[in-house]
Amino acid sequence: MGDRPFVPDDFDPPTGLATPDFILEPLGPQHNERDYAAWTSSMEHILATPGMVEPGDEHPWPHPMTLEENRGDLVRHAEDFAARRGFTFTVLEPDGGVVIGCVYIYPSKGEETDARVQSWVTAARADLDPVLWRAVSDWLRADWPFRNPEYAPRA
Repeated sequence: MGDRPFVPDDFDPPTGLATPDFILEPLGPQHNERDYAAWTSSMEHILATPGMVEPGDEHPWPHPMTLEENRGDLVRHAEDFAARRGFTFTVLEPDGGVVIGCVYIYPSKGEETDARVQSWVTAARADLDPVLWRAVSDWLRADWPFRNPEYAPRA
């Protein structure tokens, strides 16, 4: 990526996506308790989700942490969004209440791709994983400036 900004200065990042199956909105500390409940209930499932663990990662997320440590992560994600360094969205049930997953859009480490996208859903909503992947893939093509994002395919 070098000295180039992650997204062009004139790009207005989307602040959400609504489908019949879920709503995406920027992740922040206001989601802390619901986010914590979602991922702590599904750690093994998340670790098994395509693209969530990088090869050679000795400390993959998720890993045990406190509610306050989680809040710190959510603050960091919100700061990244505001500074345009990365974009994290919480995945909510269509009524906007329950957190059922997350989508991360960050700079790629490779030269061939311009963004690394990861997503997960809770074990209870595992059926939604390919639906989320397809919707986010289409959204990336339609509304984001990336030419070649890296996003692990789903079956």
